[in-house]
Parts: sequence; C-alpha cells; structure tokens
Amino acid sequence: MFNKKIIPVYIFLIAFALQANASPLPLLKVSSAKRYLVTSDGKPFFWMGDTGWLLLTKLNREDMSSYFKQRKQQGFNVIQVMLLHSLEATDVYGDSALHNQNVSAPAVTTGNDFIHAEQYDYWDNVDYAVKAAEANGLYMALVPVWGTNVKAGGVSIDEAKAYARFLADRYKNNSNIIWMNGGDIEGDIHEEVWNAIGETLYQYDKNHLITFHPRGRNGSYKWFNDASWLSFNMVQSGHRNYAQDTAVKDLKYGEDNWRYINDAYQLQPAKPVLDAEPSYEDIPQGLHDTTQPRWQAADIRRYAYWSIFAGACGFTYGHNSIMQFKRIGDTNVAYGADKNWQQAMNATGANEMQYVVKLMQSVVFETAKPFQDIVKNSGDKYERLAALRGKNFAFVYTYNGKNIEVDMNMLDGKKSKAFWYNPRNGDKIFIETINNSGVHAFNPPGDKKDGNDWILILEKI
Repeated sequence: MFNKKIIPVYIFLIAFALQANASPLPLLKVSSAKRYLVTSDGKPFFWMGDTGWLLLTKLNREDMSSYFKQRKQQGFNVIQVMLLHSLEATDVYGDSALHNQNVSAPAVTTGNDFIHAEQYDYWDNVDYAVKAAEANGLYMALVPVWGTNVKAGGVSIDEAKAYARFLADRYKNNSNIIWMNGGDIEGDIHEEVWNAIGETLYQYDKNHLITFHPRGRNGSYKWFNDASWLSFNMVQSGHRNYAQDTAVKDLKYGEDNWRYINDAYQLQPAKPVLDAEPSYEDIPQGLHDTTQPRWQAADIRRYAYWSIFAGACGFTYGHNSIMQFKRIGDTNVAYGADKNWQQAMNATGANEMQYVVKLMQSVVFETAKPFQDIVKNSGDKYERLAALRGKNFAFVYTYNGKNIEVDMNMLDGKKSKAFWYNPRNGDKIFIETINNSGVHAFNPPGDKKDGNDWILILEKI
C-alpha cells in the first residue's frame, strides 16, 4: 500500500469539507412520457455530459476537484467515468482496484475511510470522486468494467454478479450515481455478463438509473431495449466521417448521429435516448490516422443539435485530451492527443455546450418532440435542417446557414415571434413577428458555409 501520508494536508482538508458541506443531489428517474429524465422532486433534467473516462486512474484529488468545479461552471451536469478501465487498474496513489485482477475481489481496506491516510484505498478514492462531484452539483455515470476486459474473457457471470452486488451495496445511497453498463462493446459479446451486471444492479440498487454504453456506430437499444434493467438508451455515434464509414457490421450512418436517435425513438417500450459519445473535439477523423483532419467545435455543435432535435434527452461532449487526461510528460498517449488536459478544459466546443443547455432550459423542453414535417427544404448530410417542437415553441437548426423554409400553418396560434439563436455565444436576435400561415423562408445571418450554424426559434404569441 502506497504511503499516503506524503499527500499534502490541504487535500485532506478538502475531503473534510466535502463530508461536512455536500448536500445530496436529487435522484434521477425517467419522466412519465418516457422521453426525458427528471429529478425525484419533479424538475426536468437535461443531460449535458462530459467523457472523463480515465479520471479515477489519472487524477489526484486536487485535480479531480478542480476539474469538477470548472465543468460545472461550463454548464455540464454529468461526468462519464470508468471504474475499471482494466483489471490492473490503480489510482495515482498506487492503490490497486482488485485482488489478483478479479472483479469479485475488490481491494478494500478495513475502515472504509477516504480521509485518513492509513486506511483509504482505490475504492475510497472513488468515494472521494463521487462526493467531490456531488459537491459541485454533478452526477457520475459510472462504467463498472470496460468492455475490452469482458471481451477478453476476464469476467465470468458469477464474478460479474458479485462485483455488481459490491457496487450496489456501496453506492446505492449516493444520490448522484448513474450506472453505465458495457463500455465501447457490442452487447451480444458476452451478453450474459452484461445482463448479469445489469440485473444485479437493478435488483440491489433501486435508486439509480442504468444504461449501456455500446460500441461505435451502435445503440444500446439494439440488444437491451426490452431489458427491465435498462432505464434509458445510449448511442455511440462514433468518430468516423461519411467516407470512412465502411464497416460491414455497423450501421452506415456516417456522421448522421440523429439517425440512431430516430431508430431508438421508434421503439417500444419507449425509453429516453442520447448520444453519449459522438466525435470528440480535437481527435483525428477515424481515430487512428493522426494525419487526418481533426473534429472541430462546429462539428460538436452539429452533433449536439442534430441529436437533440431528433428527440434525445441530452448530449455528451468529449475532448481527445480530456477523456484520457493527458498530462505533461505522458508517453502513452492515444489518438495523437497533443494538449495537456488543463489546457483542453477551455476548448471552444466545451465552452459552447453551455449554450446548448441555455437554449433547452429556456423552454419547456420536456414537452419537445421531433418536428421534421415543418421544414419544407431539408436535405441530406450537411444540408439537413433539424426541427424540434414543444409547448409554445419550435426550433430549426441549420449547420451551414442555408435558408430555412417553414410551413407556418403547422404552428399553434395566429402569430409567432421569430428569432435567431447563435450557438457560438448564446445570443438571441429578434427577426420579426409573423402570421402562422403559408410557407415562410428565413435567411440566416452570414454566408452559406459549413460551420455557420444557427437555430431558428419560433415562439407562439
């Protein structure tokens, strides 16, 4: 066991403060309409996630707290984290997560005390992260064990059940937990293990939602929509561009992440769905060839609004350097990440996610449904005009600033106020008051080009 008495005293002071001052967040549940999430006190919850996958193995406690604080300030409310990236997982203090790489044998020390140096371990460090996230108003979407470990045969059914029971017992009373089964894997690869984890969590932890994080170009609904343990669906739309999307096994939707949302939206039983891993900001298109162009903030905005306007209950952002928490001096770096994670925290796309939240929270978003019929000139790929409608409002998104032709007859009431919403800074610009009759063309500001994206807002008078 690493001698943690060398850890600076101020980290323990932070831990004491967390224990003393953190107030529980409300539990999350599925709304009665089965399309969105709500809190246990009845408030609508719009998911804005960040992929902090390797947080538990790469960050010390001071950095965890700093990361959580800044992400909350930027409008995020969910952090997606791996509990076990590998069966050899250790934290930065040298603590192993497991005995003998066996998920049914978590390496837990006597005392279960995440403050006192002589007693805490890997799982007490997880406890600290959960408490620190809660203190910053953040939910933790925890992946029990990443899919590669199960694919390699490292987890049996009995071990999966024992491990899931351990997690349920340990975290069922933490209000800011979401269980994210799977981890970048097809659900039919050792499906019995994924069901064992899901069913055990569902049996012993009735407080928390459970979902499944699938392989790229897939959705959890492909295997588990009928499973009683699956509360809501997740999509990983992936990192390939249109031309790179050539895999035989996967759906060939290219960059059209909205199509996965649409597929899930048509299913019964109805369950909320979101894109939990679209292309990361600053990652090479297709991932592995670092000479390829990198996905930019405009692409991330497009994925966000395309999926949300297709009916998603939220969205998850990702950054190449953040998801692996690249540090100064790291030599084992994936996908050509060339920024330190602290630098990447202020990436353009990350800062622009707050304007997604601002827009959705400006309306009664839990009443929203896809509304493509209102658009008369939508096209394919970057020409797509995505539309959403809810109580007293309608939104239409253009990625490249093309004109938007709207059938005003489909709106409620006699008149609407029209606005442009700028997804780069959150500005709302009044256009005109217009009669709800006929087809009306709206011309977005600026020239037509990829990345000149705008949202047309139509508000009922």
